[in-house]
Amino acid sequence: MESSARRPDRVAKLPPRERILDAAEELFQREGIRRVGVQAIADRAETTKMAIYRHFETKDALVAEWLRIVAADYQAAFDRAEAEHPGRPEEQILGVARFIAQGLPSISHRGCPFINSLAELPDRSHPARQVIEQHKALQARRMAGMCTEARLSDPEQATAEITFVLEGAQVSTQNGSIDQVGDRVLRIVEGILERHRSPRG
Repeated sequence: MESSARRPDRVAKLPPRERILDAAEELFQREGIRRVGVQAIADRAETTKMAIYRHFETKDALVAEWLRIVAADYQAAFDRAEAEHPGRPEEQILGVARFIAQGLPSISHRGCPFINSLAELPDRSHPARQVIEQHKALQARRMAGMCTEARLSDPEQATAEITFVLEGAQVSTQNGSIDQVGDRVLRIVEGILERHRSPRG
């Protein structure tokens, strides 16, 4: 998100739907999903509630679409890792870990949008929660594919360990319990790869 001083000029150039999503992202991240009403989003987007409901049937649908955009950024990190390191699955895994590590400073200020949202959405039938669960399942499958391609001795276990580390790094950054999290998480993932590296791999 750009500075508030530049925001009005930038937002004025966005199409209505993107302007609404931009406002929702800022408010949901800063204040939480439950505390933010549709009118507050309309005010921030310089539009009306009626305009919001023309683009999104409900507030829940707006929350779900925001989280789809966030999830797409994470999936794009997998795409980039694969494109930048073709045929080198271990480097792909480390590329994903670097993406997480590099995003940790923003999490320290605003929190992980998935973690924050899950805390506010206990109902597993909520459309936004389903977006998160589907995204996390896809992320795990893609990591498992990389671990299998890397011919690690136990791809399933390696996937679980790497996932625990990357998820835990975000939580630890958010609560401030561990310092130098980015550097540490990369070293831990490297250690997992080394430990699971097959002698024939």
